[in-house]
Amino acid sequence: MKLTFLGATGTVTGSKYLLEHAGKRILIDCGLFQGLKELRLRNWEKLPVDPAAIDAVLLTHAHIDHSGYIPLLVKNGFKGKVYCSSATFDLCSILLPDSGYLQEADAERSNRYGYTKHKPALPLYTEKDAKNSLKQFKAVDFGKPLVLYDDLSFTLSRSGHILGSSFIQISAGGKSILFSGDIGRPDDPVMVHPAQIQNADYLVVESTYGDRLHRDSDPLNKIGKIIRETAARGGSVVIPAFAVGRAQSILYYIYELKKAKAIPDLPMFLDSPMSINTTELLCRHKNEHRLPEKICADVCHVAEYVHTAEESKTLDHRNGMPVVIISASGMATGGRVLHHLKHFITDARNTILFTGYQAAGTRGARLVHGEDEIKIHGQMWPVKAQIEVLHNISAHADYGEILDWLGHFQEAPCKTFVTHGEPEAASSLKMKIESHLNWDAVVPEYLEEVEL
Repeated sequence: MKLTFLGATGTVTGSKYLLEHAGKRILIDCGLFQGLKELRLRNWEKLPVDPAAIDAVLLTHAHIDHSGYIPLLVKNGFKGKVYCSSATFDLCSILLPDSGYLQEADAERSNRYGYTKHKPALPLYTEKDAKNSLKQFKAVDFGKPLVLYDDLSFTLSRSGHILGSSFIQISAGGKSILFSGDIGRPDDPVMVHPAQIQNADYLVVESTYGDRLHRDSDPLNKIGKIIRETAARGGSVVIPAFAVGRAQSILYYIYELKKAKAIPDLPMFLDSPMSINTTELLCRHKNEHRLPEKICADVCHVAEYVHTAEESKTLDHRNGMPVVIISASGMATGGRVLHHLKHFITDARNTILFTGYQAAGTRGARLVHGEDEIKIHGQMWPVKAQIEVLHNISAHADYGEILDWLGHFQEAPCKTFVTHGEPEAASSLKMKIESHLNWDAVVPEYLEEVEL
């Protein structure tokens, strides 16, 4: 087998791994690069492998940094199947068309207001392209090996990151390689425990939090404190939340706070069609999470759903009444939350509460790092609102949890490839794997090829 790293090297985005065996080419994950401009420009570059020459795509989960390139892959000639779990397919049916729509909207807005060097600005792909790509998806069950070609097969196991997220173990030519995708947390209050994997000849492991431990503080306490203090000074709380996973976790914590009467009875809004649709999937995929059916229903209805753009606009003009608005995107890179930020970020009474890791180059990262003005839709806006971050509700395992998960392997893999992390995080996890487990670990470079 030959493995080529087409993404998620030196960054937490753009996950793509090309595995070649016996004339077959399998792409594991197919994500968009996000964050820094130099990374985003890679989305527009010609893929190093002809999409028409790829035989299949195996998808660990639906997050756009793992799935968002699929519509372009299909548009450029990929004819094979995209294999994933049932919940991942349901989520991709929401996320990919939304991604296409947002790219069309961003291009249209850039052309209308002239804040682009491209004449005209074009979307990477359209909503129609995304919907067309869904025809090539095929859902498969967890724990059941599926033979793709001759001696090449794969098996999905639950990774506990988001609905449908999977570890993918591929067997070919008498060897096996495991792709972790994103590893969930063992004690997440909503998602199931990541499956314990015991054997793999090679391992590709994520390192988003490879240099950090999640804090021990209870997120309920911090969320409750922020809402109470903001409301007391007459302000509102805007929560940029990743539509898949993080938004549902925030709803769960708000449900617990309201049940305990630990926060004022403020109007709560979930303002993201994608978040709404994803939240509704919780009750459909009952085996993917820990919530009993009744609590799941209550969590899903703890906030009022905001469906239309017109309804969204009214949230910014409620005569100063404090509200809590949960809206995508989680790193403030696009979507309806940008309109709320423009309205609320200039008032010191308000709080912008980020819900986890902010990738380098994103608007969220700049705000978290203390910039006093921020560009939104081509205009600079002064940052007066309080900026807060929740560090302990990430859906990614920290390095301690990753090492615990790796500790269930009966034997060390021949080689462990550390990917999907900023350079410091990947290097730190590599050294921890070597020192704690005495494994052979490497941090691959972009476009590096390895014979297995």
